[in-house]
Amino acid sequence: MRRLNELREDVDRWRALEARIAEASELAELTDAGDRAMQDELRRELAAAEDATAGAEQSLMLAGEFDGHDAILAIHAGAGGTESQDWAAMLQRLFVRWAERHRFGVDVVDMMPGEEAGTKSVTMTIAGRNAYGLLRSERGVHRLVRISPFDSAARRHTSFALVEVSPVIDDDVAVEVREEDLRVDIFRASGAGGQHVNKTSSAVRLTHLPTGIVVSSQNQRSQAQNRDTAHKVLRARLVELDLERRESEQARLKGEHVEAGWGNQIRSYVLHPYQMVKDHRTDLETSNTTAVLDGEIDDFIDAFLRHQIGAVHEG
Repeated sequence: MRRLNELREDVDRWRALEARIAEASELAELTDAGDRAMQDELRRELAAAEDATAGAEQSLMLAGEFDGHDAILAIHAGAGGTESQDWAAMLQRLFVRWAERHRFGVDVVDMMPGEEAGTKSVTMTIAGRNAYGLLRSERGVHRLVRISPFDSAARRHTSFALVEVSPVIDDDVAVEVREEDLRVDIFRASGAGGQHVNKTSSAVRLTHLPTGIVVSSQNQRSQAQNRDTAHKVLRARLVELDLERRESEQARLKGEHVEAGWGNQIRSYVLHPYQMVKDHRTDLETSNTTAVLDGEIDDFIDAFLRHQIGAVHEG
């Protein structure tokens, strides 16, 4: 039913676009060169048609195997203590604000707060159509340059945070997770989360021994719910790992340099000595850092998707 509704939305979008373009064409034929009001109306119609076309084009770029799925997004602070942990918290706010703009649901699965401020790591599910297809552009290292609010000498600091994005996998998708490959740890939840937190050992940590992937859940009300959630996150991480292997193999066969890890930042956010956010994959940049940190990253996402399409065509 979900797939049927999505296809119906796609058909309705293209039919509405076709009708809008037809109306704009008719208006252009009727518009007199000296009629200022009609010309203004035609410009508005053309601008609306261009916006609708851009949205329709983006839907065509989200044709990956799991692009239409919900996403599991994890943020991990890099080395640097409080400074990097504060940056991780800023990124968490950025993605929550982005999700709100798209009317996507956000649920924090697991969170480890920093000692003084910020967040050491956080895992969230973001629910909405194409959430994974859009957010996979954010996978990688994000770099922040600013005057540290935690430095009494007001020196400039560089901080890093790693963003991981995985697709939420439906139960009918075959992902083998054998119980003998898991180490299960039960512990007492920490932090905010309601009256049930800290009273019982309900938090669950799963370690997948063959891959070393560790996931945990502590925000649900019971141990069973946390275990189910942790399993869902683990399945998503295993699928994402398989997707990364496929991408790396394709890049290797095409002769591209493949580099992963902390040194390979995808985007820099510079707040001092000048204001700029630059994506190092697409070279898109903006000086409106306030808007970007408030969740306005759709231009970067769209540029990444178009960059990927271009890379495929070149290949």
